[in-house]
Amino acid sequence: MSLYALIPAAGAGTRMAGGQPKQYLALAGKPMLWHAARALCVPAVETVFVVLAPGDERFAACDWSALGRRIEPLYCGGETRRDSVYNGLVAAMAAVDADDWILVHDAARPCLPRADLERLIEECKGDAIGGILALPAADTVKRAAKDEAGALRVAATEDRAQLWLAQTPQMFRAALLAQALKDARGGLTDEASALEAMGLRPRLVTGSRENLKVTFPEDLGIAEAIIAGRK
Repeated sequence: MSLYALIPAAGAGTRMAGGQPKQYLALAGKPMLWHAARALCVPAVETVFVVLAPGDERFAACDWSALGRRIEPLYCGGETRRDSVYNGLVAAMAAVDADDWILVHDAARPCLPRADLERLIEECKGDAIGGILALPAADTVKRAAKDEAGALRVAATEDRAQLWLAQTPQMFRAALLAQALKDARGGLTDEASALEAMGLRPRLVTGSRENLKVTFPEDLGIAEAIIAGRK
């Protein structure tokens, strides 16, 4: 059974306010998407499928030569993450077998450590379901609710011992993931949620804080520092 990767990269990244899709913002001289893809270009991964919006013109303008022939663009992205991942899986099925593993990774996680990726692959390759990188919650977690005036108040303090922060990649069998996404209802923020809706319990594999998701403008500086520190 082979291992493939898929990056949904059809979004607009509206919270960044950078004037262009977040995945193409410059980071250490390259688009953020380039760094996310490079992190997956390891010997164990045969192909990295990048799911793009049908009208995407920026991808072709980037220099992908340093990553060899592992990168394959698929211009079939949808309106939501679920749509893009599902459409990408369907398009990739010409090369991917039902029992092959798929690593789904965020385009906005450009600093994935090699050790994290290798740990995920090693711990999940023999698992019946698959799993995700995640971090135990380190901060005290509050549940919020609005009062009568509309102000946010603390409604409860959650037991952080039972809480983990989901990351990517998330690793599942191709056919199982495709079926879970096909059956999914509502907005999904990660692939594990679709499998959970089927009654399955994906494995939790400890990741690291370096694998941050670039969401707000200040995150770019943090990602730059991480990448610079590796050179």
